Amino acid sequence: MAYTPRLKEEYKSRVVSALKEEFGYTNVMQVPKLEKIVLSKGVGAAVSDKKLIDYAVEELTKITGQKAVSTISKKDVASFKLRKGMPIGAKVTLRGERMYEFLDRLVTSALPRVRDFSGIKATGFDGRGNYNLGVLEQIIFPEIDIDKVNKITGMDITFVTSAATDKEAKSLLTELGLPFKKN
Repeated sequence: MAYTPRLKEEYKSRVVSALKEEFGYTNVMQVPKLEKIVLSKGVGAAVSDKKLIDYAVEELTKITGQKAVSTISKKDVASFKLRKGMPIGAKVTLRGERMYEFLDRLVTSALPRVRDFSGIKATGFDGRGNYNLGVLEQIIFPEIDIDKVNKITGMDITFVTSAATDKEAKSLLTELGLPFKKN
């Protein structure tokens, strides 16, 4: 018996039927789905200290369970002392089973650890059905040991869906468990 993540099972059994009913889809293939989750972290201080990139890659790898890669600058910016090709961040793209596992951990254990948490803002949609979420501290994830953190940094989490509109994407992410703030 192959392992299937809890949220993937829930999507197939409950979310598809709920979204079909809400938006009046006639075919199961019309129902929007979560395609990928991208975690990215900019490390601006890496211009002067190259070790910070290694720490960022290591932290993202611990959080997601998948090897992160460093990102490099695309052009020169003299005011930041930045040259083309210098490493300036880290990112990891999650799909399939790891994506659902990460989303489950984010909703059930990481977001409730945010201080004074009252839900995530519903303003992070881009008009094409994708959602961006900023996390201020990486220590909300239980995989990160607070004693071994050299600097508290944030990260961006992007949810890419197959939804055509922001309303459909918000319904999908709400059904999957993301706690949006009530207006």
